[in-house]
Amino acid sequence: MTLGIPRPLDNELPAAYADRVGQWYMSWNKTNKKLGQFFTPLSVARFMARLLPVGNERLRLLDPGAGLGILSAALCEVSDRDIELVAYEIDAEIADYLDACLSYTQTWMKTKNRTLQYRVVRDDFVLAHAKTLYESSDQLHDAVICNPPYFKLSKNDPRAQAAEIVVYGQPNIYALFMAVSAAILRPGGYAVYITPRSYAAGPYFSRFRDYFFSYMRPRTIHLFESRDDVFEEVLQESMILLAERSGYDSDILLSSSVADTDLGVMSKRITSVAQVVGKDNILRLPLTEQDREIAELVNSWTGNLHKYNMEISTGPVVPFRASHLVTSAGEVPATHAPLLWMQNIKPMRCEWPQQHKGQYLVLKGADKLVLPNQNYVLLRRFSAKEERQRLTAAPYFANLNTPVIGLENHLNYIYRPKGQLLDDETRGLALLLNSDLINQYFRTFSGSTQVNAAEIRSLPLPPLDAIIEMGRLAAGKNFNGTDPVATVLGIYA
Repeated sequence: MTLGIPRPLDNELPAAYADRVGQWYMSWNKTNKKLGQFFTPLSVARFMARLLPVGNERLRLLDPGAGLGILSAALCEVSDRDIELVAYEIDAEIADYLDACLSYTQTWMKTKNRTLQYRVVRDDFVLAHAKTLYESSDQLHDAVICNPPYFKLSKNDPRAQAAEIVVYGQPNIYALFMAVSAAILRPGGYAVYITPRSYAAGPYFSRFRDYFFSYMRPRTIHLFESRDDVFEEVLQESMILLAERSGYDSDILLSSSVADTDLGVMSKRITSVAQVVGKDNILRLPLTEQDREIAELVNSWTGNLHKYNMEISTGPVVPFRASHLVTSAGEVPATHAPLLWMQNIKPMRCEWPQQHKGQYLVLKGADKLVLPNQNYVLLRRFSAKEERQRLTAAPYFANLNTPVIGLENHLNYIYRPKGQLLDDETRGLALLLNSDLINQYFRTFSGSTQVNAAEIRSLPLPPLDAIIEMGRLAAGKNFNGTDPVATVLGIYA
């Protein structure tokens, strides 16, 4: 055994031993965030292992980001097959502990009259196999079980360049692990991954989705609704995907739990592929019948921002670049413009000034950073981890005494490029975006704290007359924002 590593207990299950080694490692060290390391909880590892179909023949298994081997060990616990494992781990120290954990797993397997042959590869998995994204491989695996690393790459990173076919914008390493491992999976083979949910939607993962889902068909999807109860410091919902390398679709099992501690009381439903895999291979997850009904309603709408001559953009003031222009006091409109931040925006109201950061923007030198003082729908680009509401929008009615305003980069704003938003349009659209209906629809495809402008741009909208009617009904009234939406959609839906 590796010097200092805990010894196995009598009759200890392999995954439990790997988990205990992980806790020991974390007691005196931290996982390498530069390598995107997040150890898999024991309950999750066993859940993922049970998802993979098992049989009686020898299984050629790939674990591309093995860590301490808890996923492979969990599969060895539940499978009746002899296993031939290739486990990749780039961290040299953890690779030594991985070898120890797999050695114990091998010994345990012998007591069950089964064999484990394993090879620990101390190398970068993506660079080692990226060429298989472009050409077929003669070394294919029967199954993949994977908790890939998680961090963003620059476009100039060798891994991003080697996997260019699946890269758009700023890539994340976990998507490259998924794509490359799918490329070396045999037809009819299965892969199970636990990752952030961000690849399910958004333009940055569009090339990845096109590639991955041209080979892989989802069979089971499990969603953890809590953003940080499975992996700390990951501000997105985690998702487990079981997919088959196949050209044939079948119904998909959707399940969910709040966190990894309540996997025994999860909700489940079976739904069609058409309900889950939509346009641009975006994954929508209608976890309940109500989710399905809401998705059906919203997807029946034929409007969107562009059809109504509206656009959405991101606030142009980036504070660290404009720090010399951002001040905590100023004279509006003589020398300063109001500067609105994400914190100034509450549901259906805009509060300025606040006791928060610099609320003023120096006019001199800010010509390219200010916007005309006109009607906007202001939308937070991020929601807090603990918030269920993903979309927080406020109507801004050009009511500050200034010819121009500043909007900080954590805000999106909706406007009409040729003309202006009417008051009722502004109010009605903000109401709709704040509504439970749209927030529940948004959650079916977005598990991130970030609200992407492209997602709002493609969001289906009801008829413009309906939006205007929502704003007209709400004018001058103090309410929570749901009644006019429900009332009007009962007429127009």
